[in-house]
Amino acid sequence: MAHLALYTFGVLKAPLTDPAPLVREFHARGADVYPQIARHPGYLAHAEPADPGRDGTTLFDLDWGAWGTFAVPAWYDRGRTPRTTALAATLSLWTDLPSAVDGVYSGHHRAALTRRHDWFERTGHPTHVCWWVTDGTTPTWADGVRGLEDLHAHGSARHAFTFRRPSTPEGAPSSAAT
Repeated sequence: MAHLALYTFGVLKAPLTDPAPLVREFHARGADVYPQIARHPGYLAHAEPADPGRDGTTLFDLDWGAWGTFAVPAWYDRGRTPRTTALAATLSLWTDLPSAVDGVYSGHHRAALTRRHDWFERTGHPTHVCWWVTDGTTPTWADGVRGLEDLHAHGSARHAFTFRRPSTPEGAPSSAAT
């Protein structure tokens, strides 16, 4: 059975450690969003660091276990230090496309999406990519980056697609999910 992998990536307008209200607001929303998505029907897992409590580290420095080394698209040109990192990225696994779409476009996450232009730069690059993995496969950050970069360069395909232009696990085009 195939499962849907979903990688999201955005460049924030300010570094993650910026004390400004805008960044604090973004973090507060995340505190509401993640627990709700984790309870959503069809949600299987998301990348979490093996040791999340280490101070003075960045996403790049953490041990992500089976999810692989943290990676970002080539177009990310902001910092990689604790004071300069300005990105938000997620990597998750879902039972199917409808569950992922419903999880992303409902509840607290839907409300947060209405504010995305307050928090994120408009880069001209895709903000998410989906692909199918076999049961028991853990997608990696590198898989997500590769898919997002390929999606940007070539558009939706069997191995890298969006909610609007999905593909079936067999590789056939599917009707739009959103």
